[in-house]
Amino acid sequence: MLKAQPLNCTLKRDASAPSSTDAMIAVLTRELTALGVEVADTIRLAAHNVPPGVSSDEGDGDEWPAIREKILAADILIFGTPIWMGQACSVAKRALERMDAFLSETDDQGRMPSYSKVAVAAIVGNEDGAHFASAQIFQSLNDVGWTIPGVAACYWVGEAMGSTDFKDLDRTPDTVAKTAKMVAGNAAHLARLLAADPFPGQKQE
Repeated sequence: MLKAQPLNCTLKRDASAPSSTDAMIAVLTRELTALGVEVADTIRLAAHNVPPGVSSDEGDGDEWPAIREKILAADILIFGTPIWMGQACSVAKRALERMDAFLSETDDQGRMPSYSKVAVAAIVGNEDGAHFASAQIFQSLNDVGWTIPGVAACYWVGEAMGSTDFKDLDRTPDTVAKTAKMVAGNAAHLARLLAADPFPGQKQE
């Protein structure tokens, strides 16, 4: 069975506080579960001590190593972020920066630990920026070895300069639901292919 690991990069540190990013992750979770993918409990990064850095372990009290282990144990990463100031939030960037360590953690075929694993995005905001945020996220994730399927972002943005949050909607908009189904289907399909036949890499001299 394929496994997906959601990572919620909301700025809200209290794990019990409602999060629109959680709500969008839940939309993707329903679709992935319907496809037979096991979805792990969401990790809310801001609720953990994850200091800045570009290594896999920044020393005393760093909780990233345990988070890293859970992320790499899955076949699919659901990377969730809110939009702040028109871009992926600072917590999302912190996660991407910590994954920079993958570049120096290659095997004898030159493959990073994220090779043959799929990543998709769950993005929410009440301002513009979903396309810019997904561009930031996907380029960064691809740089550190993740594979991005076609139609890999499920997002929602409210009225410009508005105050409505995704978690406060009475129902999931039809376009979001349709996109979530496509994202989940493509991610699961690609993850199954890669699980059966991983990227070969290249023998290192």
